[in-house]
Amino acid sequence: MKKYTIHLHPLGKELQTNDQTPLIDVLHEFGIEFPCGGKGTCGKCKVRLLDGEIKTTDAHQRKIEQLGLSPEWRLACFSQCTGDITLEIEQFNHMILADESEFDFVPQKGFGIAVDLGTTTIVAQLIDLSSAKVLAVETMLNPQVKFGADLISRIQACLDGHATEMTRIIRSAIGTMIELMLKKHEVDLQKVVLVGNTTMQLIFSNCDVSPLAMYPFHTDNLGMKTFNSEELGWKFQVSETFKFYPSIGSFVGSDILAGIVATGLHYKENYTALIDLGTNGEIVVGNRKQIVCASTAAGPAFEGANISMGMRAVTGAISSFDLDVENIEAHVIGHTSPKGICGSALIDAVAILRRLDKIGLFGEINSGEDHIKLIGKITLTQKDINEFQLAKAAIATGLTILANKLSIPLSDIQQVYISGGFGNYINLEHVSELGMIELPEERIYKMGNTALIGAKMFLFSDETIINEILAKTRHINLEGDPNFQDIYVDKMLL
Repeated sequence: MKKYTIHLHPLGKELQTNDQTPLIDVLHEFGIEFPCGGKGTCGKCKVRLLDGEIKTTDAHQRKIEQLGLSPEWRLACFSQCTGDITLEIEQFNHMILADESEFDFVPQKGFGIAVDLGTTTIVAQLIDLSSAKVLAVETMLNPQVKFGADLISRIQACLDGHATEMTRIIRSAIGTMIELMLKKHEVDLQKVVLVGNTTMQLIFSNCDVSPLAMYPFHTDNLGMKTFNSEELGWKFQVSETFKFYPSIGSFVGSDILAGIVATGLHYKENYTALIDLGTNGEIVVGNRKQIVCASTAAGPAFEGANISMGMRAVTGAISSFDLDVENIEAHVIGHTSPKGICGSALIDAVAILRRLDKIGLFGEINSGEDHIKLIGKITLTQKDINEFQLAKAAIATGLTILANKLSIPLSDIQQVYISGGFGNYINLEHVSELGMIELPEERIYKMGNTALIGAKMFLFSDETIINEILAKTRHINLEGDPNFQDIYVDKMLL
């Protein structure tokens, strides 16, 4: 088969690929995003054609025009390589949290692997079980991103016939990560622990995700999944089995179970909350006697989806805004020119504009225009503000309803832990000020990657603690609460 060369500028990289190869298959690993799953609706996968030819279909040309792009631009999801080409792309370095937290443990013999399988990113660590020391770390983008950025698009891809491929590529990716660590440290593995959201667990385990695609979005297949090397297609051996820890509910996975263990929420006398603001937003509230949890629709907006200049916390993203008298200052990840804003900066922007009285109580732009200039070419539109209100209200509503389910006032929650990469950049003062978390700032703490911390702790514990947590944990459907709509509308106010 005829092969062509793709030159990537300014990365200085060259790819050899077969004739007719879709660009979506070869560019996702270089930071090109496909949030809409290759449907051409978001425009995030645009690349500039510097040399060569990429023919456009009528549908492709219409998409280019609808997005207001000039003739040299192409959408990677609609493009194929049919000759030597040079593309201009910007490879962003994703901010992936690889935890180094200390925790109590009972020393064991041997070595283990802890894996946090996220919708967007994957982190794996090699652990010396005698000391809990991290010997090696591997991180990467989840290669499933070419099927879409969020869980709904991944589930739809499975329903469209890609389930086997999605299982294969995620198993291969994690296997490769572990092999890379074992090349640096030639040790015998005792155990491998994986955590992730329910959808990731089911796809990795080659299980049916269709129940999550239709009402009532319920699956009974939530339990612990065990594997051996042969099943997973991995070349290395492990003394014990590979375990993917159980999910709590249909959209609350073992990453949140690990977060509960990491925060010690299940041991505390006082009520404590854990909020994970990743691709899928989850909330947990409880203490040593009872725990309730739920998932919310907050994650996409805080990861840049549906925000006009939104992007994830990667190089080129504005991670925070500060107000100096009446001047807005920005911090850009990677200290480069700003390309857009990530979720933490979205919160800052709304808080600052509210202080300056440029937006009102209902989120309206007081000037009557449809956008506000923030810094340079970066703007915030009326639609962006409304998207923030929806996401903010989802978190505030979730906390309120979960507190109601425990028959406690919100003020009884003494500590709130924020986890995930997005939470790493968040301004706690602004979060409290805007009513996203309606508790004093001093009660809110950033805790990093609680899923990975918990996964490491699982390496040192048996399943007794897991069974105890699951026995006292209830999964709540927020939308099923009779007061949901009234609470949600109220929480949209700024």
